[in-house]
Amino acid sequence: MHQLPIFLNLAGRTVVLVGEGEAADAKARLIERAGGRIVPAWEQGATIAFVALDDEAEARAAADALRAHGLLVNVVDRPELCDFTTPAIVDRAPVTIAIGTGGASAGLAKAVRQRIEALLPARLGDLARALHAARAAMKARWPAAADRRRAIDAALASGGALDPLDGDAADRVASWLEGESDAPQSRLETIRLTSADPDQLTLRAARLLGEADHIFHPPDTPAAILARARADAARHIAAAPPQDPPGGLSLWLDMRAWSAFGFD
Repeated sequence: MHQLPIFLNLAGRTVVLVGEGEAADAKARLIERAGGRIVPAWEQGATIAFVALDDEAEARAAADALRAHGLLVNVVDRPELCDFTTPAIVDRAPVTIAIGTGGASAGLAKAVRQRIEALLPARLGDLARALHAARAAMKARWPAAADRRRAIDAALASGGALDPLDGDAADRVASWLEGESDAPQSRLETIRLTSADPDQLTLRAARLLGEADHIFHPPDTPAAILARARADAARHIAAAPPQDPPGGLSLWLDMRAWSAFGFD
């Protein structure tokens, strides 16, 4: 990961925008959509800055001057001068999906955004709001955080009661909460690794890594593979899969097939 993706709350905050023309207008629309207040030069309390100047020397000088005030700066079409870049955005408020390439190709980010736009229903934001409104009810139904997460994961899975790609999922949150629910059980799955390249994981393996509560793995498991697991999944260095796995979904990352091919 070359950049840290974050979502910045600009509502009511001051943003510097230096420049005029189409590029500056595009940034202004973006800032206004996020609720930011635009000023043409630095002033006390400014949060971030955008520079949209055609002349490279002028753009560099403006960016340096703004950085001297402690601002992070985006220089339009000059990624080498940027402290941050702006992604292509899929807006299903409050659900926001950002696609970035670190400034390498805005066209590629746009193409990916268009693919995702076609997949996501217009009412995805309604589902997010319904789930937020149901937080107290979910805590009452599943007091343990791990049980609650597993129930939500199952509901939001493909074909689940609240499948995000189903445009009517928001209407079913109440009935989902009232429905039957199996008691959570321990489950152990094995992923057989044949490569250090995470892009060669099967779809099933990638899905399991994203769902697992516990990851059991040999000490030499590639970091790139482990990075595909949930950030809050517990990692356990082990020589063999657990005999008595903990509650929830556990994975054993089996590297024997990889070793059989003689890979280091």
